[in-house]
Amino acid sequence: MLRVEHRADILIAGSGLAGSALALALAQAGRAVAVIDPLAESQREDPAFDGRAYALAPASARLLRAIGIWDRVAERAQPILDISVCDGRPGAGPSPFLLEFSHAEIEEGPLGHMIEDRFLRRAFGQAMRETAGVERIAASATAQEAAGHGVALTLDTGATATGRLLAGCDGRASPTARRAGIARTGWEYGQSALIAAVAHALPHHGVAHQFFMPAGPLAILPLPGNRSSIVWSEASATAARFADLPDAGFLEALRPRFGDFLGEISLCGERSVHPLALSYASSFVAERVALVGDAARGVHPLAGQGLNAGLRDAAALAQVVRDAARRGEDFASPHTLARYQRWRGFDSAGLALATDAANRLFSNDNPLLRAARGLGMAALGSVPALRRALIREAAGLTGETPALMKG
Repeated sequence: MLRVEHRADILIAGSGLAGSALALALAQAGRAVAVIDPLAESQREDPAFDGRAYALAPASARLLRAIGIWDRVAERAQPILDISVCDGRPGAGPSPFLLEFSHAEIEEGPLGHMIEDRFLRRAFGQAMRETAGVERIAASATAQEAAGHGVALTLDTGATATGRLLAGCDGRASPTARRAGIARTGWEYGQSALIAAVAHALPHHGVAHQFFMPAGPLAILPLPGNRSSIVWSEASATAARFADLPDAGFLEALRPRFGDFLGEISLCGERSVHPLALSYASSFVAERVALVGDAARGVHPLAGQGLNAGLRDAAALAQVVRDAARRGEDFASPHTLARYQRWRGFDSAGLALATDAANRLFSNDNPLLRAARGLGMAALGSVPALRRALIREAAGLTGETPALMKG
């Protein structure tokens, strides 16, 4: 049997959104890239709406613009103009203590954009097919070996793939990280997120809402038209029970939590349930290996920062590779990859700690904590400079920003 070999500068395990962004950024900088994923293109670009959508920070939108994705999805994007955060209880309505953020407080425009997963995946698939230097391989890696100046993958098709760097973009259970000997830490929250989309009678006016309920947060995020995406966290046993309900029963459970501020609601698209956990790699790099996205860290979705962090990883790694190549250095050497580790490790640790602490602080019904939370949000909302600082942080406009995210 003829043994097929694939050769590239960079091998990317996983063709999710972060991995696809990395592939385009590297290919457009002149690198030969091989993207290895067992799912066929048709499975990655399913046009049916499954309820999934993402809140893209302004910095992430700049990256998509730089790599040629934004123009493909812009007409499908819903600007997030304002964000409202408060405590709540099912059937009791929101707390009077509100923390509100407005796009008028920063110069960069909307606080973010909501885009459905299906449109992003389709745009990335089209762009990769049209970009010279990107090879897509429908396979899984069964073994990897880093030696000398390269890394080799053995694929389940019997082929091999070789490159100078392997980027693990293959999720929280990353086989790339495991084979590289990178340990993980983390814990389960005992919560699961119910993901769905609803149509509603009244317009949302581009406002995103985050209600902190005793069992977990409920995010209501605006989509184009009179529709919103919901990310509804509940105790895992409760979430499983709600997930098994027919549509009418699911809506009956949702309404007391959702409220009536958008009028009558109905489901649109599919719905799903996902267990929630914190997962953090002990290192983002190993010999000839770098981790990106959920392979590096998986956080609670309450801040909607998971994809944004992964895209920031992709932009940072692409810049590290580009800068090293310009200097004539080995872009996968330990010295070069250490810069990526320093750059993304500190920010990622802060994000993981912040989301974990916020979930623990808000996912309870302790009356003393509820009072302290309300007073804290009211105080925070009364300090414009601090409020703007939080907006800019969430928008990805602070810290060492990768060049592709600067516009």
